[in-house]
Amino acid sequence: MKSFPHDEVLDQLRWRYAVKKFDASRKIPADAWAKLEEALILAPSSYGLQPWKFFVVTDTVIREKLLTHSWGQRQVVDASHLVVFAVKADVGSADVERLIARSAEVRGINASVLDGYKKMILGSMAKQSPEHIREWMTRQVFIAHGVFLTTVAMMGIDACPMEGFVAEKYDEILGLPAKGYCSVVLATAGYRAVDDAIATLAKVRFRKSEIIETI
Repeated sequence: MKSFPHDEVLDQLRWRYAVKKFDASRKIPADAWAKLEEALILAPSSYGLQPWKFFVVTDTVIREKLLTHSWGQRQVVDASHLVVFAVKADVGSADVERLIARSAEVRGINASVLDGYKKMILGSMAKQSPEHIREWMTRQVFIAHGVFLTTVAMMGIDACPMEGFVAEKYDEILGLPAKGYCSVVLATAGYRAVDDAIATLAKVRFRKSEIIETI
C-alpha cells in the first residue's frame, strides 16, 4: 500500500484555500480531470447507496446563466471546471435493488447472497420518514464534496466550495428535476489567479485544544 509523507499531506491541506479569483486562462488537463472524476466515484456513502450525481458544467453559456443565481461569484464562470453536486430526489427500494444488482455484478456473485444486507437496508429505511431520508441522503453528498476538495488539494489543483447559490434556479437551468435530482452544493476547480489577495492570508483555525478532545 502506497503511503504519502505525513508532512506532505498537511502541507497540501495548509496550501489549499477557498479560491476567490481563478485564472480563467488556465484549464485543468484532461488526464488530471479524469482522475478527479474517479475520486468522486470512489467517495463513500451510507450503505454504499451513492444517492448522488455530479454534474460537470462545461458549457460557457450555461455557466453565465448560472452566475446570475450565484450571488455574483465569478468562480462559477472563471474556474476551469464547475461541478454541481446533486442528491437523488427520492431514494427508496428501487435504489437498494440497484445497489444489490451492481454489487453482485462487480463481485461476481448471485444477488441472492446479499438478501440479508438488502433486508437490513430496507428495514432501516422503512423506519424513517421521507423527509429524514432526504436529509440523510443530502448529508452523503457533502461527504463526496469533501472527498473532492481533499483530492484536488493533494493534486495541487485549486478549488472553492460554494453554497452561495439559488438551488431552485440551478435545478431549472440544468433540467435536474426531470432527471430526478436536486442541487445541493457546488465546487469550482482550476488555478488561483496571481492577484487573488486571499491566497496570501494566514489560514485561520481554532487551536487544537479547542476543537479536539480525547475521551
